[in-house]
Amino acid sequence: MESKYNEDTSRFGTRIYVTALDSIINVNSIFAFAVFIGLAWNPSDPNNTLINDPQCSPGNNVREDFISFQVFSFGCFVFSSIIALALKQALKIARNNTHIYETMTMAQNSTMARVNKTVLRVVILGSAIGSLMGFIFLMLGLVNLVQIKLGVLSCPNNGFTLQAVVPLVILVPSALVIYSLIVVYAFIH
Repeated sequence: MESKYNEDTSRFGTRIYVTALDSIINVNSIFAFAVFIGLAWNPSDPNNTLINDPQCSPGNNVREDFISFQVFSFGCFVFSSIIALALKQALKIARNNTHIYETMTMAQNSTMARVNKTVLRVVILGSAIGSLMGFIFLMLGLVNLVQIKLGVLSCPNNGFTLQAVVPLVILVPSALVIYSLIVVYAFIH
């Protein structure tokens, strides 16, 4: 009876990991798509700006940083998603192979194959760190996008840029802290 309980608990735990990996993949896909669309936009288009004061116009370094941060963000989201997909596939393969093995050798009192939880947690943590880095680079890219559209942050006559950037710089890191705490909690437990 206890053997049945341990088997059910192990399978339930695997489902939790697969669900967590699905969530990482879904969120990364949405943001990677958004970054990909951002990369299609031309930051040097003079008709696509709201800047009235020529002194507030960003230099080429802001445009270059925008593209760089978008590419870094895209790379981090793809990295995180590929790791999560690979781990999810490995869990499914291990579960299927274990089931076949148990069916064939039931008379020999076989046990369910065990997943190394330390490796599993480290890989999930690596995937979560990739997502976090993607969010940070996406936020930095958005700050540069606001500067391209509304003017540089250092421009004294331009309060619109600060009004757009301040909520972004407050809300995104707050969400990242909450996300990090949940990942750390899941990692520990």
